[in-house]
This record gives sequence, structure tokens and C-alpha cells, in this order.
Amino acid sequence: MVMISACLAGKKCRYDGGAKPNQEILARIAGGEKFCLVCPECMGGLPIPREPAEIQGGTGADVLAGRACVISRDGKDVTAAYLAGAQKGLQMAKAKGADTVLLKSKSPSCGAGRIHDGSFSGRLVPGNGVFAELLMQNGIHVLEME
Repeated sequence: MVMISACLAGKKCRYDGGAKPNQEILARIAGGEKFCLVCPECMGGLPIPREPAEIQGGTGADVLAGRACVISRDGKDVTAAYLAGAQKGLQMAKAKGADTVLLKSKSPSCGAGRIHDGSFSGRLVPGNGVFAELLMQNGIHVLEME
């Protein structure tokens, strides 16, 4: 089973209330391929829409280790919601037998390989989002998608 970020399948669950449909994924769905959709931010209890958030003080690995936080643009610490959503997403991946997860690039949850630097300036740094990192730490293959 393949799990994908729900926004890549056209679900309007992003911070801005929109989606980021990926044409390759939409074509695979149209062709009958079955996916399990996940939005760890929503699973963590965050509303749609919501303030954008970025990891400050490190990467998803640092958030999981308690060394960094996820902060919304208005200054609210939303780390607990990101951690809760990541845990629920991991449980879902295990329950569904997902061996590969296709995640939205640059997200503080789903980014795999690169994330925003925490300054809300658009700058990217190497690292993974909280959910992506947790999946990797649990041996689940993660691929970043635009």
C-alpha cells in the first residue's frame, strides 16, 4: 500500500485551505491505483485554514528529540499538534501496511530532504519535516513530491 499526502491528491487540507494536486498522482488515481491519504497536520487537530508554520531551531529530527519547535507565523507554538499528527500518521501507515509514503515537499510535517528554515522568508534548508522523519526512523520509505 502506498500512502500519500492528501493535498497531493487534491484534498483541500493545506494551511491556506487549498490543495497541491500532483498530476502524476492524479493520473495514477484515475488509472485505478489505490492510495491511503494522510494529512498529519489535520490529524494533529490543526484547523483548515491555519497560519503557516515552520520548524525553528532545527529539523523534524530535532522536534522529535525535543530540541526544536514548530511555530506558526503568528508566534504560536504548534509543536504538540505536529507531534500528535505524526504519531497518528505513523500508526495509520503501519495499520495499512504502507511501505512507501509520497509526501508534499518543503512542509514542516511532510517535507523530505528539504524544509523551510524557520524564518518565513522562503529559504530552504536540508532536513525532514516531523512526519517524514518519524516515518524514516521507523523504516518506512519516504519520497518527496512537488
